[in-house]
Amino acid sequence: MLCSLILLNALLLPANSPTSSEDWLLGSVSAKADIRRDSDGVTLSNGLVSQHIQLTPNATTVSLDNLMTGESLLRAVGPEADLVVDGKRIVVGGLEGQPDRAFLFDSWRSSLKAIPGALKFARYELSTPKSSIPWVHTRHSTSAQWPPVGKAIKLVFEGEGIEADVEYDIYDGIPLVSKLLTVVNRSQKTIRLNSFTTENLSLIEAESDPDARDWKKPSVSVFTDFNFCGMAGRPEWRAINWVTEPDYTTQVNYELQTPCKLLVKSPIGPDADLAPGQGLDSFRTYLLLNDSTDRERKGLEVRKFFRSQAPWATENPIMLHLTSTDPTVVKRAIDQAADVGFEMVIFSFGSGLNMEDVSDANILKYRKWADYAHAKGLQIGGYSLLASRSIDPETDVIDPKTGKPGGAVFGSAPCLGSQWGIDYFKHLKTFLSKTNFDLLEHDGSYPGDVCASVNHPGHRGLADSQWTQYQTITDFYHWCRSQGIYLNVPDNYFLAGSNKTGMGYRETNWSLPREQQHIHARQNLFDGTWEKTPTMGWMMTPLVEYQGGGQAATIEPLKDHLPDYGLHLMNNFGYGAQSCYRGSRLYDSEVTRTMVKKWVSWFLGHRSILESDVIHVSRANGRHLDTVLHVNPSLDTKAMAVVYNPLQTPLKEAVSIPLYYSGLSGAVLVRTNDGPAVKVNLSDAKSFQFTPSVGGKSCVWVTFQRA
Repeated sequence: MLCSLILLNALLLPANSPTSSEDWLLGSVSAKADIRRDSDGVTLSNGLVSQHIQLTPNATTVSLDNLMTGESLLRAVGPEADLVVDGKRIVVGGLEGQPDRAFLFDSWRSSLKAIPGALKFARYELSTPKSSIPWVHTRHSTSAQWPPVGKAIKLVFEGEGIEADVEYDIYDGIPLVSKLLTVVNRSQKTIRLNSFTTENLSLIEAESDPDARDWKKPSVSVFTDFNFCGMAGRPEWRAINWVTEPDYTTQVNYELQTPCKLLVKSPIGPDADLAPGQGLDSFRTYLLLNDSTDRERKGLEVRKFFRSQAPWATENPIMLHLTSTDPTVVKRAIDQAADVGFEMVIFSFGSGLNMEDVSDANILKYRKWADYAHAKGLQIGGYSLLASRSIDPETDVIDPKTGKPGGAVFGSAPCLGSQWGIDYFKHLKTFLSKTNFDLLEHDGSYPGDVCASVNHPGHRGLADSQWTQYQTITDFYHWCRSQGIYLNVPDNYFLAGSNKTGMGYRETNWSLPREQQHIHARQNLFDGTWEKTPTMGWMMTPLVEYQGGGQAATIEPLKDHLPDYGLHLMNNFGYGAQSCYRGSRLYDSEVTRTMVKKWVSWFLGHRSILESDVIHVSRANGRHLDTVLHVNPSLDTKAMAVVYNPLQTPLKEAVSIPLYYSGLSGAVLVRTNDGPAVKVNLSDAKSFQFTPSVGGKSCVWVTFQRA
């Protein structure tokens, strides 16, 4: 219970943050995108970020400004893009002749020259951002706008029988600019696009150091939808490169090793043949300008980005991972899920489901279960493994170093351009369509493997193998989005259409004794939500044994381990995250059923705020209270803190709640455990302190509303 309400006097506001009246993260700034013509070019701006593109004597970006901080990020000019066509480098637009690449005087701009031989700017076209993915809203969808509202400009460059279109999109309400390159063959013969570079930006270094070391990067977050492998999906693994700039001879590093140039380029390929009139789109690149060095604020900015550019990641159904396809078990599981308020049943790995079997008998078997689940108001889907397995020597990716199968990210993997790969996706589409399944859990998705085979029908050889496989997997995920099929993918494919990935955990930790799992779980949830929203990551709950551990690690029999079962529900729901509740049933007695229904009802009653952004208050350590805060200034309930006690005995400690990102100020209504409201007045610090007494292995929750 809430024992005292003491206002905190210390300011708990992140360093370098704006005031609430001018904070775009609180929605308190009107940041409408605009593109306007001026004396020598065009300017994209939304009041948060501004990019100026000079159009003569050729077109290129000459300024990139962070209007939130007053920082100018671009220090030198360069080309708009680079191509290699039939082995020859072709520059797209760009200017040169800057006397010093440490800074760019406005007075120098009129004397800059076009890069010799570069494709020449011809014209521009204005429009609005287009939908890159055909998102079909489901009953779990938010009201997020898609495509995002904003403005778009396409710069058309021509020369040497090639047209290169550079499209920039700028959006309302977020300091974000995206870029897409399209290459069109305007000649009378087939050309081969060997490679491309979509960004070539000389940015102001984040630090100047005479000695080479572990450098800080400039204050931008960079993303592309050419991203795979890993739950965190670090973009620098693939197309994003921070490189040195030897032409920047006035930098203070004596060896000219400052990584101050951003290159976004295809790692290998596409090596695609373009017939006359045919075009090819690059992947899309996103520049998100950061306005603070504070970790929480930068994380909020990244989460805002994903809500804007991958709004399907806000869909968050409560799911049972069913470990059996036995008809009696399946019917009971569907009935129980509907009874307690779960929203999705997934035939888990090891259940016996085989989506590659498109026989009439297999389709009919699972179509009946889909119809039954739908009649109960549930969604249903299943698991399929793709990359982390070997099929046969003719199918697996060929290591270019050895000329033999192997060398893949996961050791062995099938090539998506093999005949098996082509058939695999055809079979999955058939199965999903004919069974009317609502979800695909796609394990071991394509991790970026290259393949040196020259015998696979889906690619010619090594140089085009990554690009063609990337196109295969993303085309399939786009199709799933168009069909309203939910995608659980344990890799970072959000910008290609996936809904959810792992929150981030070590699988063998779910084989630890039950008591240890709970601390790990809340640590994983705390750590996994710095750059992911709660809805973007799944957790694990081993109702049955998962990778070992025996009876000490599992919940079954459920009625014999109610406290641990309840703690898993409390941990995940309190963070607004869903877990893979993996087993054959959700309850085995009336008391178990009551407990599950209680926590599901609690989550559903607070769903909007629980699925909102996480503010990281204190991480679980097994000794003290640990706390998570959810904030959303657009809701009636603008903040909700959940405080956990890891001990067996009651624990009473002071807890400080930073309420800045809730948007609350002045008089506030505070409720503990949905009890009566207490009216308090927040100080200018917009923070709150209370001293709860939390029962052993339990939690309390506190909600905040405007009075």
